[in-house]
Amino acid sequence: MRKKTLIVIGVFLAFLVIQGCTSAPEKTLLKQYFNAVTMNDNDTLSSIALDPLQPELGSWSIVSIGPEKVEPASLPALNKAEIEAKKIQDAQIGPTIDADTALKDAQYEKDTSRSAGGKAAAQRKIDELQGKYDIENGKMQEFKKAYTTAKAAAAAEEEITMFSLAARELANVRELTGDVHSKEIVVAITNRAGVKKDYKLLMRQYLLKDEANNLPHRGQWKIIKFEPLS
Repeated sequence: MRKKTLIVIGVFLAFLVIQGCTSAPEKTLLKQYFNAVTMNDNDTLSSIALDPLQPELGSWSIVSIGPEKVEPASLPALNKAEIEAKKIQDAQIGPTIDADTALKDAQYEKDTSRSAGGKAAAQRKIDELQGKYDIENGKMQEFKKAYTTAKAAAAAEEEITMFSLAARELANVRELTGDVHSKEIVVAITNRAGVKKDYKLLMRQYLLKDEANNLPHRGQWKIIKFEPLS
């Protein structure tokens, strides 16, 4: 009887510990982080924060904790946007090259023409083709910019996802579905001279799933960035 009672108590205590960790992940994480700052432990800092801040630390305290937000993982959609942007960019390569070739042919025609009338006619053709090339090249530059932006957005989200999952390689990471949990915390950091500065921290945790193989991928809470407030 006593043994069963002890087991029940042990399970209950374990439950409380788990609940404490899940309900206030920021407190545990920040304690680990600033302890690593004190110890100048770069490996631990890099494992907790995507872009670690290493202030001259006297003390720190939590000023406020924002509500936990839950949103669908955005990486699959960002990946699709990147693929689509590349298709649009690649489809514009042909028309841009054709317009450029036609313009260069007209310029060559003018250069090789021996009569003033021929040169004048070639110049009119050049002016017309220059306008067409400018339009096609303008589209090309616009599509290239859109692709670059989409590619950067997907790469940034993939980096954060991999960081939360603590994974070096995950071939299908862009196909994982699930939720992203996030919190904003404001902390006050006081240096050894007594000067205080507030920072807003963004924390995220990725709870994802490989639908094809029915495999869960549970990420850890991580600090994504520090933003100075004062």
